[in-house]
Amino acid sequence: MKIHAHYYQYFDADYDLDVPAEGMGGWKQAELTLDRDHTALVVMHAWDVGSREEYPGIYRSVEYLARDHQIVSEVFPPLLQAVRETGTKLIHVVGGRDYYSHLPGYQRAAALAPAVSEPRRIAASDPFLDVARRFKSEHAVTGPRNAADRERSNAIRGFARGTEPVGDEWVVKDTEQLFAVCEAESINHLVYSGFAIDACLLISPGGMVDMSRRGLMCSVLKQATTAMETKETARQEWAKEVALGRVGIQFGFVFDVDAFIDAIRAP
Repeated sequence: MKIHAHYYQYFDADYDLDVPAEGMGGWKQAELTLDRDHTALVVMHAWDVGSREEYPGIYRSVEYLARDHQIVSEVFPPLLQAVRETGTKLIHVVGGRDYYSHLPGYQRAAALAPAVSEPRRIAASDPFLDVARRFKSEHAVTGPRNAADRERSNAIRGFARGTEPVGDEWVVKDTEQLFAVCEAESINHLVYSGFAIDACLLISPGGMVDMSRRGLMCSVLKQATTAMETKETARQEWAKEVALGRVGIQFGFVFDVDAFIDAIRAP
C-alpha cells in the first residue's frame, strides 16, 4: 500500500549558526510503499477510567483525559471501522487490572506466549527513600486529594467505549505476547495509536522501545494519540510535538489518520 508519511531529517547541524540544530532539515514528507500483510495497527491503553463526576481526582492528576475522550469519540470510530472492513491486522495492548483475560483474542495470544512474571524489584529497605517516594507522590505526581479517586478509577478501568476488541482480535498484555503475535502473523511494522505517546506508547510493555529492540519498525498515527503535557507545554501541546519528533527520528514514521485510512482502503 502507498501511504503519505512524515519523517524527521535530523541532519545537518550547521555550526555557522548560533543554534546549529536550526540547520537541520526538520520535518519532511514522502510517499512510501508498505506491505499491508506485514503491517498492523496497535491500539494501546485506550481506557475507560470513569467519568469526571465520579472520579474527579484522576482528572485533576491526569490532564490529558479530556483530549483522550475526544480522540476516542471522534478519531477511533472511523479508524477502527476502516481497519476492520479492510482486514488490516489489529492488536489491542492492555494493562493494569484484568479486564481482558476472558477474551478469545487474549487467550490466543497467551497460548503463544504466556504472560511473563513481574520483573524482580530491589528488596533493600531504605527509610529515606521511602520518605522521598511518599513526598514524590504527594507533591509531584498525584497529590493526597486525588489518591483515593485514582485508586478507585484503576479498579474499574477497562476498554474505552468503541475500542473494545471484536471477535477474536488479538489482545496482548506485554512485550513477549506482542512479539509472539508479530511472529505468528509475520508483522514487522507496528503503527501505534492510544495513550499517551510520550509515556505508555514508548516505554510500557509492548511499547516502541521494547518492540524496536526486537527488530520491528514502530510508527504512530498523529491524530490518534496525545501526550502528558505540563503547565508550560499544554496550551500548544509541545510535549506531543517533541514525542512525535522522537518517533520520527528514532523509531519510524508519523502518519496522519486520514492518510492511513486512505492507504488501507485503496485497492
